[in-house]
Amino acid sequence: MAARRIAQSSVNWAALAERVPPNQKTNLTAFKSMSDKYLRSVMANPEAPPKLDWAYYQKNVPIAGMVDKFQKAYEALQVPYPVDNVTAQVEAQEKQVRDEIAKFCKESEGRIADYQSQIAALKALLPFDQMTMEDYRDAYPDQALDPINRPTFWPHTPTGRTKVGWLPNLSRRRTVPTTT
Repeated sequence: MAARRIAQSSVNWAALAERVPPNQKTNLTAFKSMSDKYLRSVMANPEAPPKLDWAYYQKNVPIAGMVDKFQKAYEALQVPYPVDNVTAQVEAQEKQVRDEIAKFCKESEGRIADYQSQIAALKALLPFDQMTMEDYRDAYPDQALDPINRPTFWPHTPTGRTKVGWLPNLSRRRTVPTTT
């Protein structure tokens, strides 16, 4: 009868052990041993509290009315169990997480297909060590050097401007003194 009390909360340890990474196996083993210890201590106790022999105490306790008072208090004692008011919230959160996981998996499949097409395109190219400048221009027209249509000027920065801002001052020319 005691096994029926906790049958709902039993854990599938084998399935859990498959999902635990190798570096956390010791923590899982420790957690399982603590859980088993708690389970053994719960199973050692009876499902219902033991019945008291009130007639025995009536005969042996000399104070009148004391056993009746204790009996009424003992029978009126109810241990309050907490009301489950968070299961609905947990189930709603689980549903939301499952939806997010499904959405992420769908987006990931799209990204995987895109990346696989990119990998296939890269594998179709010539290896860079066998590629000529013309092959590079054909494969990457936006990155290849094109001195006719897109000439670059020293210092060849992406904007075409000089880095330091130095430009020769053409208005002041040095004159070389002449000797006559």
